Amino acid sequence: MAHDRLGFTFASLMALGPGLALETAQQAADLGYRSFWTAETTGPEAFSLLAAAGAVAPGLDLGTGVLALQLRTPMVAAMGAATLQALHPDADIMLGIGISSPVVTERWHGVDYGERPLARIREYVTLVKACLSGEKVDWDGDFYRVKGFRLGLRLGDRKPKVVVGALNPAMLKLAGEVADGVLLNYLPASHVAWSVEQIRSGGDAEVYAYVHAGVGDREQAIDKARRDLFSYAVVDAYAANFTRAGFEDEVTEIRERHGAGDREGALAAVSDRMCDAIDVLGDADLVRDTVRAYVAAGVDVPVLMPLPWGGERRQVITDTMEAAAMA
Repeated sequence: MAHDRLGFTFASLMALGPGLALETAQQAADLGYRSFWTAETTGPEAFSLLAAAGAVAPGLDLGTGVLALQLRTPMVAAMGAATLQALHPDADIMLGIGISSPVVTERWHGVDYGERPLARIREYVTLVKACLSGEKVDWDGDFYRVKGFRLGLRLGDRKPKVVVGALNPAMLKLAGEVADGVLLNYLPASHVAWSVEQIRSGGDAEVYAYVHAGVGDREQAIDKARRDLFSYAVVDAYAANFTRAGFEDEVTEIRERHGAGDREGALAAVSDRMCDAIDVLGDADLVRDTVRAYVAAGVDVPVLMPLPWGGERRQVITDTMEAAAMA
């Protein structure tokens, strides 16, 4: 493997069940991947999945990417990350958190999405880090009030890293300042350098990025890519990011047609150009070159998000993992 920090995320495969997570974790370790990640929406719970993945593939670092911060207090998030660290003391644990979306938090989980996302991220990250220190924590903030919390786990020198999922300028800058890492997602390689510039205006956090790619029949799979990108283009933060990345015309039409109740028209407005830049589908060489493009653009840790489309699903996943491992 040319890139020795390549990661793998189960985020795009969560609907296929936790058994596959253990299979792909072992497969990733065998292929030389360094880290295994998962997201969390309504399927597998992140910490238990990562604990199991780390047990079957003990050489892998483990990361959440991302947890909706509204669904866990900073104390519970710190406890989850610390438990993973205690179970896997030789691994790097990446606690990836983010603001998520109103659909996930309010519609699916019945929790207020909340306001002032920048202030909330700053307070959340600061409080998580205080909890992970092992010291007694007293906190009287805008969002959380804590008296006498002390983490009931003894950790060594290796402690979980806090990674913030970010897209837009102010959040990228803040994440660069307060977090250990920043996770980029749903952006073309051509938009990485701009994103890194925003991060560096805040600090020196490591840059992680999900690389969406699949070794499969593009013509067979591209309609799934359209549906995938449509579902994000109707979310304000992602729409703004897609616009900055060069897809303003597509975003405008998608949102206008969606607002008018024309779902088919909105899907059709997701152009081939947009699909080919963000959800990359093709042969093994294309997948390998795509990973390299993200690294060349400034990503420290590329994390493969396999697109299981355009062929027999399990074979597509394997072929994609093997191709990316050659990057």
